[in-house]
Amino acid sequence: MKVVITGATGNVGTSLLAALRAETAVDEIVGIARRPAGIDEPRVRFVTADVAHDDLDPIIRGADVVVHLAWLIQPSRDDRQLHAVNVDGSRRVFEAAARAGVKALVHASSVGTYAPGPKDRAVDESWPHTGIPTLFYSRHKAECERLLDIMEREHPAMRIVRLRPGLIFKREAATGIRRLFAGPFLPGALLRKELIPVVPDVPRLRFQAVHSLDVGEAYRLAVVGDARGAFNVAAEPVIDPEVLGELLGARRVPVRGGVLRTAADLTWKLRLQPAPAGWIDLALGVPIMDLTRARTELGWAPRHSATDALSELLDGLRDGADYPTPPLASGTGGPARLREVLTGIGGR
Repeated sequence: MKVVITGATGNVGTSLLAALRAETAVDEIVGIARRPAGIDEPRVRFVTADVAHDDLDPIIRGADVVVHLAWLIQPSRDDRQLHAVNVDGSRRVFEAAARAGVKALVHASSVGTYAPGPKDRAVDESWPHTGIPTLFYSRHKAECERLLDIMEREHPAMRIVRLRPGLIFKREAATGIRRLFAGPFLPGALLRKELIPVVPDVPRLRFQAVHSLDVGEAYRLAVVGDARGAFNVAAEPVIDPEVLGELLGARRVPVRGGVLRTAADLTWKLRLQPAPAGWIDLALGVPIMDLTRARTELGWAPRHSATDALSELLDGLRDGADYPTPPLASGTGGPARLREVLTGIGGR
């Protein structure tokens, strides 16, 4: 089986490559990334290409399965570039896969594709996937799902899988996650658990997380199995202020969601951090996902708890942990993360 993976050097891509190392059903892997990979992986041939511009047909030709992970979260201030990669680039990947006659297309969707929903009960994959309108990430995920709806109608023989994970953490992704969401001004020394005395107790602040290696395993199962359709992917427990307080040994302080949003909006506009306020809307808006289908139809179960995954990330942020691919490497931000400042913190 030949598998082509876009976004192969990112948080999930590197975890999928790890999951495929011992997979005997796969004998050829092509990893696509915008920048040279920076790593060697057994059985993987890396190709440098941009899904938004480059000819994908010769790369995908002969593939049995295409896994589409490529996605931009930054530059958060450039809507045109984000849409060109996330939506137009995804369309180009889907169309190239159809022209190549691949047997299966596995797409990286997200909890962010869902419309606002309940926090006091779990919803299954039939919940409306129309997104949170105030965040480009959510809008783009929803647009891509609509493209896949069309693909399913036009190419019924193609097995299409949509994985919808919660927040994805691992230690080695800490530097990359910091660059995407916190920026260069967050002091790593302050991320020690004992130095975080309080956590915001915000109504509807309940979210799901999962370890990146467990997500990589979910993608492996989607590649080699016969499942099709959408699958929610997350680990227990649901993380809320009470769980956060216990994890950090911190006191809960009541805070209104609007206060968090205003702070995020102000610091983004002042270019103090790269994440727009829509991320707060997503955190407070998306529903809690029911995980039954992933367990019963995909055969997936996480090996790490959600709190273990979050603890790994916090430890990695404190220690400056990274991985030697451009999306995850500390050197990508330049010395002392100077390049992040010079490019406008979310501007490029």
